[in-house]
Amino acid sequence: MLRNLLTSAAVIAFLVTGMQTAIAEDAIPRQAMNEKLRAMLPENIKEKGYIVAVNWGSYPPYEIVISPTTLEGASAEFATALGELYGVEIHHQTVSGLAAMLAGFQAGRFDMAIGPSGDFPDRRAKTDYIDWVKEYVAFAVPHGNPKNIGTLDDVCGLKIAVMAAGSAERVLKTKAEECETQGKPVSVQSFPDQNASILSVRSGRTDGFFSGQAPLTYFVEKSQNQLALAAANLPNGFGDIYQGAIAPKDSALSAALLSGFQELFDNGTYALIMKKWGLDGNMIKAPGINLAK
Repeated sequence: MLRNLLTSAAVIAFLVTGMQTAIAEDAIPRQAMNEKLRAMLPENIKEKGYIVAVNWGSYPPYEIVISPTTLEGASAEFATALGELYGVEIHHQTVSGLAAMLAGFQAGRFDMAIGPSGDFPDRRAKTDYIDWVKEYVAFAVPHGNPKNIGTLDDVCGLKIAVMAAGSAERVLKTKAEECETQGKPVSVQSFPDQNASILSVRSGRTDGFFSGQAPLTYFVEKSQNQLALAAANLPNGFGDIYQGAIAPKDSALSAALLSGFQELFDNGTYALIMKKWGLDGNMIKAPGINLAK
């Protein structure tokens, strides 16, 4: 009798574990190829059978670089889903920093960037932004927030890290000009990527890192109480910040990406991926091209 009960319990445990595994595997469903979406792709992409997607280094939880050609995170899952919809492979390529990505993209070395990259009007001369998230900008600071950073106005006299060529760098430098007139200059320290910027805070070289709130939240959660989030959910020198994929301006690929993202919004995959990576607060109702004003 006892053996039967133990056997039954083992079977139930096995079935439950199997169900959990199946749920985990099916959480982000594989997309069926959509002939209409595939037909929208440029002919050269359909012929070669793949899209070259560039990224500028780890931007967790969106982009987590495992190797120069391997990516994990929410953006990687969106890239996979889009590739399945189009019936092509996505080849990831990592470059060093945002400036290098934008320069290489405009030189035609890449087909697109899955992003999300900041959509700002002055970046749109040769590119479209297919926006799929809304972001906020905050600070990662040492645990306890020793410099009491509550808003962007509190940076005067401090050493603040930013990513080189990013929108946060421009906003911080504008603020630094105001601080200069008050006799409390800001030391703006620009780094090529998120990891170097975070390291500057952890090592005490800077008092805070000014950047996107979603990746900062990720770094804070992984810091084992060495870091904290400051000035969260505030404008901090920005208006509405939309971010998205990048494609050549007014191109067939730009239109295909918009339609591809719309399909992922409509079939529920967008929400599944965003929630899986803790990005519920960054979701938007519908994707769009160049949404930022």
